[in-house]
Amino acid sequence: MQEITEALYLSSDFNVSGEGDLPSCFKVTELAAASFGAVGMAVAALTQATSGRATAADVTVDRRLASLWFARSIFPIGWEMSPAWDAIAGDYKAKDGWIKLHTNLPHHKKAALKALGCAEDRASVMAAIKSWDKDTLEAAIVTCGGVAAAMRPHADWAEHPGGKAVAAEPLVAWAKISAAKFRDWQAPAERPLAGLKVLDLTRVLAGPVTTRTLAGFGADVLRVDPIGWDEAFVVPDITLGKRCCRLNLRDGNDRAKFEALLQGADILVHGYRPDALKRLGYGEAYRRELAPNLIDISLDAYGWTGPWAGRRGFDSLVQMSCGIAHTGMQRAGNDRPTPLPVQALDHATGYIMAAAAIVALTRAVGGEGIHSAKLSLARTAALLLKHRQDTPGTMDIRTDATDFNDTIEATPWGPAHRLKPAVHIEGTPMAWSRAACELGSAEPNWL
Repeated sequence: MQEITEALYLSSDFNVSGEGDLPSCFKVTELAAASFGAVGMAVAALTQATSGRATAADVTVDRRLASLWFARSIFPIGWEMSPAWDAIAGDYKAKDGWIKLHTNLPHHKKAALKALGCAEDRASVMAAIKSWDKDTLEAAIVTCGGVAAAMRPHADWAEHPGGKAVAAEPLVAWAKISAAKFRDWQAPAERPLAGLKVLDLTRVLAGPVTTRTLAGFGADVLRVDPIGWDEAFVVPDITLGKRCCRLNLRDGNDRAKFEALLQGADILVHGYRPDALKRLGYGEAYRRELAPNLIDISLDAYGWTGPWAGRRGFDSLVQMSCGIAHTGMQRAGNDRPTPLPVQALDHATGYIMAAAAIVALTRAVGGEGIHSAKLSLARTAALLLKHRQDTPGTMDIRTDATDFNDTIEATPWGPAHRLKPAVHIEGTPMAWSRAACELGSAEPNWL
């Protein structure tokens, strides 16, 4: 699909304003601009197709704002967001190198401590890890149901079976899953996704970025979380424009509610591991039976083929696995893992997923059938690894008043500034009609 390929880096189909680059040996700002550009071009193509315009609308991406959105979009006034990292999470020195533990979720912390057999404090964890080989510990934590990543050079990842599998995958893996006609639907160019129902089954962070983006163009996004689930450190940032409900998919009544939501949805975005929905009884074939016109956009961490396809993962872990943290360390002359200045794999993948959803919608309303798209953090990492710069940028990502919308956002936690959109599409403003909300604050139904 030419609209969303590695050629985005060289694309002249959208305009770019502003100067500067984020401080990295990788072209992170270029990736930010390209992923926002993908969204803009997809929206412009949709509005051209549905409005009968002779040409697509002009698209402009602001490099600085794109870079800022890759950090965070909300800035509290008089209150603070929850800490981004658990006290145990972070990089540790093993006998033969570095390993990162990701313990933000309680069950992941429990798994790591079980593998290590130590107390729940950083000093104990640090002492325990010193006696392990990094790859052995990584495997032990994964076996216990946790998430961790040993730091590997890119050359090692390139020869790893998981790395080889990811490198062979396309950036966006398309499949035509049905020749069915899309429902009768049309929206005005100024709100091109108005009237569309997007079912959001995603977690931190790429998937929520996708659905936040779709909400910015008018979609009715309903996020579904399990009872008791929380990710407080990102909720104010990524629930913008959405409604959020809770369901227990092991309860018969809640399953019936979920199936009704699925049948009413136009787009499903999910970020579970490849077999997770199937284990809940909602595999691809059954979803297709329930909702034959459903556009399916899915994400995983380590690709969809190869031995690591089912492995749990997050942006920071993929950076360790694939060589980004190691390359950053070498290029900066540091003595410890040096990740990207922002979680660029999450954000870039999220925006490219949103673009893919819009491209699939354009195909559907044009009578080309229903398509699915699969993406992964590791495949986005493979793209970034090809684009390095000799001199790290010096962009300052501290914000000032000119970066914010004029209106103060009234959130459940208090007032906040929100960044201006990074992409401008002629005649189609990106804007959100709902402030950020708490998880579980809405009922599980479509408007």
